[in-house]
Amino acid sequence: MQNEMNVVPEEVKGWNWGAFMYSILWGIGNKSYLVFLMLIPIFNIVWMFVIGAKGNEWAWKNGNYTDVATFKAVQETWNRAGLFMFIVMLVSVLFTVLAIIFGGLTVASLGN
Repeated sequence: MQNEMNVVPEEVKGWNWGAFMYSILWGIGNKSYLVFLMLIPIFNIVWMFVIGAKGNEWAWKNGNYTDVATFKAVQETWNRAGLFMFIVMLVSVLFTVLAIIFGGLTVASLGN
């Protein structure tokens, strides 16, 4: 049975937004403790992309999933939450950049 769990089905492989955005929480929930390498400064920038790419495989190997459908259902929840957070962060950064640009223009125009 253990050898069967080490073989990762092709359907499981792929990007995981939940693992990417919620690395530490996702890792604890999926018994994938390699995510704690995220705590190393600078290395974490690269490591979060590794987690997003390899997370599904790690979760499959470390979890007690009996079939791919159950696994995908569980990870779909993480994927939705991660994608939502990614969009929120992207919009926040965009608004911040626009506020800095237009706020700076307003202050500069008041000085003239």
